[in-house]
Amino acid sequence: MLLASVAACSSSGSAASQSAAKAPDAAATITPANGVKKVRPDKGVQVAAAGGTLDQVTVKGGGRTVDGTLSPDKKTWQTKWTLKPGTSYTVTATAKNSGGKVTTSTSTFTTMKASSTIRVSDVTPSARETVGIGMPITVNFDSPVSNKGAVEKALEVRSTKPVEGAWRWITSQQVIFRTKSYWPAHTSVALVAHMAGVRASSKVYGTKDYSRTFKIGASHIAKVSLKSDKSRVYIDGKLAKTIPVSGGMGGADSHGNDFRTTSGVHLAMGKLAEVWMTSPNIKKDEPGYYHELVLKDVQISNSGEYLHQSPGEYECLGHRNCSHGCVRQTVAGAAWFYKISQRGDVINISGTSRKLEWNNGWGYYQMPWKTWVKGGALKKAVMTVATGGATTPPAAGTPSSTAPTPS
Repeated sequence: MLLASVAACSSSGSAASQSAAKAPDAAATITPANGVKKVRPDKGVQVAAAGGTLDQVTVKGGGRTVDGTLSPDKKTWQTKWTLKPGTSYTVTATAKNSGGKVTTSTSTFTTMKASSTIRVSDVTPSARETVGIGMPITVNFDSPVSNKGAVEKALEVRSTKPVEGAWRWITSQQVIFRTKSYWPAHTSVALVAHMAGVRASSKVYGTKDYSRTFKIGASHIAKVSLKSDKSRVYIDGKLAKTIPVSGGMGGADSHGNDFRTTSGVHLAMGKLAEVWMTSPNIKKDEPGYYHELVLKDVQISNSGEYLHQSPGEYECLGHRNCSHGCVRQTVAGAAWFYKISQRGDVINISGTSRKLEWNNGWGYYQMPWKTWVKGGALKKAVMTVATGGATTPPAAGTPSSTAPTPS
């Protein structure tokens, strides 16, 4: 009798499932650990994966989700900004092993309360102001900053067109951002100060973030030559008007007054319809004294320089320099220039032997770029974060700065 043999194949599962069964579980380690209290808010959250990679990390606290950054190899994750003081946070992290099995870890902890606080007290430009292409961002704090690097890291500049810039500390309470070149015209810009949880000094923490948005308007560049006594004003790169002008007569007097207009890149700091101008250091009835009302004034320095309507001596305009240091313009030219002027517009004056100091008003472009960068705590330039569209409006209650009164 011939018996047929039948071969049968069998296994306990697929190769993939066997691999998953053999692979060790991945684990996510969360710092701070579960139950920890009085965590320093500037330390943030760190998550590390062992035996696999991180699949997802969520940090929630104070009614919001916290942003973080995952490493390219998906092995580590950390918060992008500092945490808010006196706040309870919950971290949920999932890790995946080589076989695809997911494990979940959680941690709930509380940050320490701030015994002393610091906040942004003022920002220039004003909220939603339209400014010129040279406009700096000035941030003032209500108390001194000793840990300038930590504060500088928390200051984020966003713009619809990326641009290179850098921060420079002027005092322990003031830091200024300027671009390497000028801002692109017709750009939206936002400053976001991620100050909540920043350790600005020993035991001094920020408790609130701060935001400010503004817009770069048309490019206005006035090229003022005090050799030819002409001001050529360009709007978005095209010559819009040529204005006859008259600059400082030169020389000095026994009272210490210098009658030379400063040469260099000035920025419009503000404008007033009229300003009473008085001779410095000279008393009434002394030789050289003057006290006169001057119209259509655009301030360009802290040393008393303006572009304004000529109060007289119209025969000087376009021919010779007759002023005490300001740049005089024709009646029609001054009215037109005053009307279009925006804070941050560029006024580049040439043809005199006196240079504008970098800290005379907003003469920041007078400082070489490399020198400017070295004045930051981090000593490096940054690129603004591209928004790709309209910038986020400031949070409700964000204070607005006031335009400075010309000196």
